[in-house]
Amino acid sequence: MDFISGNIGWIEVICGPMFSGKSEELIRRLRRAMIARKRVQVFKPSLDTRFSEDEIVSHADVRMKSEVVLDAAEILSRMDWRTEVVGVDEANFMGPGLIEVAGRLADSGKQVIVAGLDTDYMGRPFTPVPELLALAESITKTLAICVRCGNPAKHTQRLVNSDDLIVVGAAGMYEARCRRCFEPGVPKQEVLEFVRLRRAAEAVSGLEK
Repeated sequence: MDFISGNIGWIEVICGPMFSGKSEELIRRLRRAMIARKRVQVFKPSLDTRFSEDEIVSHADVRMKSEVVLDAAEILSRMDWRTEVVGVDEANFMGPGLIEVAGRLADSGKQVIVAGLDTDYMGRPFTPVPELLALAESITKTLAICVRCGNPAKHTQRLVNSDDLIVVGAAGMYEARCRRCFEPGVPKQEVLEFVRLRRAAEAVSGLEK
C-alpha cells in the first residue's frame, strides 16, 4: 500500500476467488496504515457472520476488529471524518451502493481499501467489485489453489444446490477451482452428494426423535 501525502484520495481493490487470501491482505494493509499512525476505520457487512459478529476474519484465522453495517450507505453515517484510511471487507455483500460511497470517500481525501469477490458462482462479474476496479488507482488480483489439480485458481466453485446469487458459506459449501476445472453453477455430482448427505442427516435426526 502506498501512503499519499496531501489531501488526495485513493481507491485500492483486492479481488479474487474465495480462499485466495483477500481478507488477510486487507488486514495486512490496514495494520501497516495503523503503524504509520493513520486514522483507520474498518467495515464489514452484517450478512457475513461466518467466523465473527464484529471482526474481519481470514480463512487462516487472522482477525481485525470492524464495524458492522447493513449496507454501503451506512458506512457514510458511521464515518468519522478525521479517518484517513477506510477498509471494507466482503464488498460483494455490500451491493452497488458501494461504488458511489467509495468514490465519495476517495474524493474527500481518504484512502479506501476494498476486498471482495470479482466473479460469482457462475463465473460472471460480481457487482460492485468489477465497477470498483474501473475506478481504482490500485488493483491486486489474488489467486487460490485449485482443489482438483493444484493449478492457480481464479474461480469460486459452489457445492450446494441453490440458484441464489448470495449464499453465505465457507469450506464445505465452496472451493477454489482453476479455469479448466471450474463448472459454472453447481456440479451435478456435488448436488447428488448434497442431497445424499441431507437425507442421511434427516434420517439420523428422525431416529434421535
